[in-house]
Amino acid sequence: MGMKQYPAEFKADAVALYRSGPGATIKAVAADLGVDTETLRNWIRAADGRRPGSHFAAQPDASAPDSTEVAALRKRVRELEEERDILRKAARYFGDGDALVNRFQFVEDHQRRHGVKRLCIVLVIARSSFYYWRKTTAGRAARQAADAKLAAKVRAVHRASDGTYGVPRITAELREDGEHVNHKRIARVMRTIGLAGVRLRRHRTTVPDPAAAKAPDLIGRDFTAQAVNTKYVGDITYLSAGGGKFCYLTTVIDLASRCLAGWALADHMRTELVIDALTAAERTRGSLKGAIMHTDHGAQYTSRAFADACRRAGVLQSMSAVGSSTDNAAAESFNATFKRETLKDRKGWSSEREARLDAFRWLHRDNTRRRHSHLGHRSPIAYETASATTTTLTEAA
Repeated sequence: MGMKQYPAEFKADAVALYRSGPGATIKAVAADLGVDTETLRNWIRAADGRRPGSHFAAQPDASAPDSTEVAALRKRVRELEEERDILRKAARYFGDGDALVNRFQFVEDHQRRHGVKRLCIVLVIARSSFYYWRKTTAGRAARQAADAKLAAKVRAVHRASDGTYGVPRITAELREDGEHVNHKRIARVMRTIGLAGVRLRRHRTTVPDPAAAKAPDLIGRDFTAQAVNTKYVGDITYLSAGGGKFCYLTTVIDLASRCLAGWALADHMRTELVIDALTAAERTRGSLKGAIMHTDHGAQYTSRAFADACRRAGVLQSMSAVGSSTDNAAAESFNATFKRETLKDRKGWSSEREARLDAFRWLHRDNTRRRHSHLGHRSPIAYETASATTTTLTEAA
């Protein structure tokens, strides 16, 4: 059988395989590749550039490469060894993932030794892309520094909101502080640093009294008002206070400013709870005469005692359709927001005291500091102050 003819690339790879491990032997590598031991030895000699007559010189062999093959083998071996060296060094850059920017940075750091062209070929990136990346380094560094400063401000606002603010409210807060930034950039920075606002989870509880008198719907799902102290919504929500106990929060909310004009918290759901909230709103406003009070058909709101309290305060009662949460959506949304921003995915409070303190803090904060999308990301107090100023100026004119 005639001698096999091996291509130059096969020979170069065989030599590289022999040199790749400190424990590799010519005999073992030759056996793995299915070639004659002496043939592999000749390829290694040729790659080393040994001349005949050297210590390891052998008799001429028909399979020995000519000078052109020797040169090709030497070049190929050098290329393989360089590629191996490059990849070993590059592995340290890719510890957190083979990101494109890591490859660019590796080329930048090793271009003097290996050259940009060679590095880009080995790492499979376009030279034009590398040069563009290098050209924009200064601008990129400036943007990263600016993003780092912005991230610190975003964290501060998010922390001040007890971790509840999302992109819109943080954007509004920073703009008010003089930061010229759009919501898309805020969203990107928040994703980068792993921050997010608390998401809404709706919940509703109402116990109607079928035999009670019903008031007409005076707002027709129009949860807006042209002026403060003209239209209110009210509702009751329960607070889980640990150990199977509950306390109940009832609210009176101004539809013009979303201001919480009155509220009451107790360990019962008797009618006096909603009357207490209405009385608190009357104290806050000074008078509720002529205002609409819109509620659902809960037994407390359809009771004769609450109707009498509304009549004494000069309030016009309004009620939503039975079983329709959308007909009192503003109040339902307020309660859901309160729970999600105080509980933050917990099922309830550990005690009635904890629930009361959380409610006290958040309900006052909602009026004075919390930004409402409905108000152009202003707080209810800020909105009412601006509205009062505008009214005064208009009357003076």
